Amino acid sequence: MMTLTHKPDYQGAGIVNLMATLINARGGHADQPELHRLPAAALEDARHLVLIVLDGLGSRWLARHGAGSRLAADCTAELTSVFPPTTASAVTTFLTGDAPQQHGLTGWFTWFRELGCVMSVLPGTPRYGGVGYAAAGVDLARLLEHRSVFTRVATPSVAVSPRWIARSDFNLAHLGGARLLPYKDLRQMFRRAARAIRRARAPGFFYLYWPGLDGIGHEHGMESDRALAHFQNIDRHYQDFLRTIAGTDSAVLVTADHGHLDARPGDLVRLEDHPVLADCLALPLCGEPRAAFCYLRPGRVDTFVDYCRSSLGERFDLYPSRDLLDAGLFGPGTPHPRLAERIGDYTLIARGRHLIRERLPTEGEFQQIGVHGGLSEDELYVPLCVART
Repeated sequence: MMTLTHKPDYQGAGIVNLMATLINARGGHADQPELHRLPAAALEDARHLVLIVLDGLGSRWLARHGAGSRLAADCTAELTSVFPPTTASAVTTFLTGDAPQQHGLTGWFTWFRELGCVMSVLPGTPRYGGVGYAAAGVDLARLLEHRSVFTRVATPSVAVSPRWIARSDFNLAHLGGARLLPYKDLRQMFRRAARAIRRARAPGFFYLYWPGLDGIGHEHGMESDRALAHFQNIDRHYQDFLRTIAGTDSAVLVTADHGHLDARPGDLVRLEDHPVLADCLALPLCGEPRAAFCYLRPGRVDTFVDYCRSSLGERFDLYPSRDLLDAGLFGPGTPHPRLAERIGDYTLIARGRHLIRERLPTEGEFQQIGVHGGLSEDELYVPLCVART
């Protein structure tokens, strides 16, 4: 029986529904219900729709640390991310409008049977290292068969992306017909977007992605002074951006792909410390450290289940992955044809602040403080901030 306290909402209160609202408001046809708190009808009169994704900005963190900020003042709703609440899955939702159930990307490390490899999805390299998709002769757009959100809307689109990932295989595979504007830093992101909005001759859809807060959260922790200072910097640039585009009749929406939870040194479970568990696995742990997909060797199911419940039961909940799929944790509708392959036989979902990690010979020690991918309130819930100019 499912015992999860917090789950993604795909019926009207999640980022999937936000994308349905935006697709419909720009003349497209979404497959999922619109956001209850912000239907398309409330945005159709805006000349421009601007979606800003601040990677790692959880709504519970914003409530704790955002007092006095413009972003907190503009926060009108709390949404859920997808499962797992992590960049590989949630940003793909922003770039397609689909839930993981449809787009099939289930975490940073994903088993691609068709490539015979566990992939680091966003950099596009095998987990052990090596060249990316294109350099290996893989046509990623053809492999994924995703629908770009920029082709699903009926107005011109602009994607404003960090220059170090703007032309990555993953980004280009989801670009559709959008005009790409790379940027070098936070200030330039907002400036390039503002210039494009003010010069636009027709109504448009603008997508801005900023990864800086997430990176600081991983390295220093979301409760660190650095994270708070960076948020304040974001907020200042956001206010300047709104002033710069005043009079353009734009609806500006700010949200995030996931939040963070700060782990402590003793929260990490290293697979090498559990040889019985490791012996049960046919593949390295996939997914995320707080939502690990486990692929089992034949004849090891009972040993695996008994060990997880006896030795890890206070730190992780264990579910047959099929049960999570049947319960709609990845979304509604017809699953991606390879989804079942990409979620393993069982899933370990972390309790508290715990995480589990398997280190391959080519990988260093796990050093992240801020983590995500689990179903705590801090990870799952993200803000929706709305401003009109």
